[in-house]
Amino acid sequence: MTTAAEIMNPGAQWIPETETLDRAAQLMRELGVGALPVSDPEERLCGIITDRDIVVKCVAAGHDPAQVRASELCQGTPRWISDDADVSEVLSTMGTHQIRRLPVIDEDKRLVGMISESDLAQVLTDDQIADFVSQVYA
Repeated sequence: MTTAAEIMNPGAQWIPETETLDRAAQLMRELGVGALPVSDPEERLCGIITDRDIVVKCVAAGHDPAQVRASELCQGTPRWISDDADVSEVLSTMGTHQIRRLPVIDEDKRLVGMISESDLAQVLTDDQIADFVSQVYA
């Protein structure tokens, strides 16, 4: 059984919900990522923001990313997976909710990594990848 911990990209970093989007973009550039989990003051997941969110929901809407907080882009219920979850549960969660990046949380409810499409592509069969893509991009 392959677990989320075995396929995730370790070392993911939170951005506090009070941080501005320009800082989020800078952190994404520094880390070489396109998404950041957003945390509340107790370091619990309250959402995820992507580089696309910043461009489309902030910049293109005429807002100043230095004035908009990360929490303002967090919408809906954040999705995450336990680090000991089986890869089938990862696929089910990502497919059902049509998400491309999934935070991985340990038993202490702390962020330990992220799973992206590229992480999945390294461990899935061609048929599993095809099923995943049809679910997420449907």
